[in-house]
Amino acid sequence: MSIQYPTTHQQVLYHADPNAVRTLRSIRDRIHHICNTHVNRLVRVQTMDGHVYQGVIVNCDSGHVYLRVSHPPGHRAFFGPSDILTLVLFELLVIVLLA
Repeated sequence: MSIQYPTTHQQVLYHADPNAVRTLRSIRDRIHHICNTHVNRLVRVQTMDGHVYQGVIVNCDSGHVYLRVSHPPGHRAFFGPSDILTLVLFELLVIVLLA
């Protein structure tokens, strides 16, 4: 059974420039390769918003890097001493290998 929706005019609010799309894909693929190459390595990551995280890369997929971060001493962790932080590849500004 299919649901019939009334036909309405849809206004496009944003349409990415094809050159920008190619550039973003290239950046995403480069960061993805770097993260996959350094799985299980300690890194410091800075996002475009200025947030800095330190942890171990545990996985990387086509859009995200998964970082195991430790809580500072005295910080109460709900699930234990470390958590997995998911960061969007497009928002990464700097990745520094620490060990």
